[in-house]
Amino acid sequence: MPIPYSLNLSELRQGLRSAALTPTQIARDALDAASEGDRHNAWIHRIAPEVVMAHASGLEHNANALTLPLYGVPFAIKDNIDVAAHPTTAACPAFSYTPDQSATVVQKLIAAGAMLIGKTNLDQFATGLVGTRSPYGPCSNPFDDRYIAGGSSSGSALAVALNLVSFALGTDTAGSGRVPAGFNNIVGLKPTRGVMSTAGVVPACRTLDCVSIFANTCSDAWDVFNVARGHDRSDPYSRHWHPSIHLPPTGLSCGVPRSSQLDFCGDANAAAMFERGVRLLEHSGANIVEIDFSAFSDTAALLYQGPWVAERLAAIEPFFGTHQTDIFPVTREITTGGSRYSAVEAFEAAYRLQGLKQQALDEFANIDLMAVPTAPTIYTVEQIQADPITLNSKLGLYTNFVNLLDLAAIAVPVGMRKDGLPSGLTLIGPAFSEPMLCSLGAKLHRSSGVKLGATEFALPAATTEFQDSSGNAHITIAVVGAHLTGMPLNHQLTSRGARLIGPARTAARYRLYVLENTTPAKPGLVRSSELSGHAIDVELWRMPVEGMGLFMADIPPPLAIGSIELEDGRKVHGFVCESYAIAGARDISAFGGWRKFMSA
Repeated sequence: MPIPYSLNLSELRQGLRSAALTPTQIARDALDAASEGDRHNAWIHRIAPEVVMAHASGLEHNANALTLPLYGVPFAIKDNIDVAAHPTTAACPAFSYTPDQSATVVQKLIAAGAMLIGKTNLDQFATGLVGTRSPYGPCSNPFDDRYIAGGSSSGSALAVALNLVSFALGTDTAGSGRVPAGFNNIVGLKPTRGVMSTAGVVPACRTLDCVSIFANTCSDAWDVFNVARGHDRSDPYSRHWHPSIHLPPTGLSCGVPRSSQLDFCGDANAAAMFERGVRLLEHSGANIVEIDFSAFSDTAALLYQGPWVAERLAAIEPFFGTHQTDIFPVTREITTGGSRYSAVEAFEAAYRLQGLKQQALDEFANIDLMAVPTAPTIYTVEQIQADPITLNSKLGLYTNFVNLLDLAAIAVPVGMRKDGLPSGLTLIGPAFSEPMLCSLGAKLHRSSGVKLGATEFALPAATTEFQDSSGNAHITIAVVGAHLTGMPLNHQLTSRGARLIGPARTAARYRLYVLENTTPAKPGLVRSSELSGHAIDVELWRMPVEGMGLFMADIPPPLAIGSIELEDGRKVHGFVCESYAIAGARDISAFGGWRKFMSA
């Protein structure tokens, strides 16, 4: 049976906090959905049900686990990423090994309360943008089986789009974390190189590889990123994350390629969707500026027409030397090409790249970020199998340059084509610009009018603010009683770095009660029917995401953090009360707020 509820993080958390959902129920539903016929070839290896259920039960019976940022959240990983005691194949059965230790990013996610459901299909050794280069079968598009799902992280994108997991890890060297996102109507975040550890990841091009995140929304991707990022001494290419790119007080300046430099491979649908995406960006507050794209396209050509192909050979050279017949034919052909480059050619290419970086910096001097098509077109599985190398290369026109130029990127859905396939646009910024990309990406996604992935679920209400002056993620929280400014528990907010936004009122659908036997005195806010409800005064605060766990640990029952609807229609996180606690309690709704009641 398909999972009957959306697995996006905001709605999943709401269900967990209200006890409408439990980790064991979510795990069981995810396992059931994953065990059904896999006609899109998304999975390579699924974690044994007894292992998943034991993990879920452990979370459920740990009183402190509810404060974990990914408590009870199901996820998947691409099968070139290690998880202890489970095989890593990189989509090559002869290469398979069973690691003793999970990849650093996997350890972080599980420690944060996430539940691993399985490992997903990929283009073998992460070589490709198509998702068809696998002995486990080609990954097909969930909107039309005739078309590709994109690669190399094809299975991870499918698992999210089909609502099998909340998020999935992929890898992205040349676009593998973005092209599948565009083809599956989901978000794909390719962070700055090195800010998510690649320790425990089978390399494709070690100097360029990134772990990427597939999610339903930019908010979900951001939340996972904040758990998974961090310097790792076991990864020689690891970097400290230093967000230095901030949202300007006025509209962002967004560069797009000159029309004469855009190539859609003759696909009028793709061209029309890019135009739509640019218009949506303008409506989202961006100022559109045409730029010279030549430095970026020239850099893209270097990746497969230069010595970086040799790095793919270096990644698997011992295995490649003795197991060539075990390797997928197209992958073998591409990897073999790496042997023809000399050290002289490698240095010449490095000099060429450095010159192109300077040209790219000149373009970024006048813009905050740039927007490009996620892919120029989409192909059928049959077309790719007939011409696997040429068509694959075309799909990387707008992705191959990003890691070579040390940029960050996020792929965002912008709508559905006339043929019923999804289309996406990719936002690209300097290194460490993830807050800016996620913030604008969220606005763009919300304006697109699409559903979540290949489901009929709508986008959830926006609750995450992606940065403050330090680049940190924040969540807006509405407080109603003892946490108000000047009240006894206000220090629990300020000590966790929360900052006051200002006063607000709830929608006229709530009632406020004095809770019995609470010290200091506290009210309970309960949603009522529209006919009998009141608008209640609240304060809005900006709480850093990293402070939320400790803050929630201080909240005693019957109070909890849930979703509150404001007078202007927004939905934010805030204090709510379980209904059992108001039996016989004094109704003070007519006062319109706790401060007015206390003053009276």
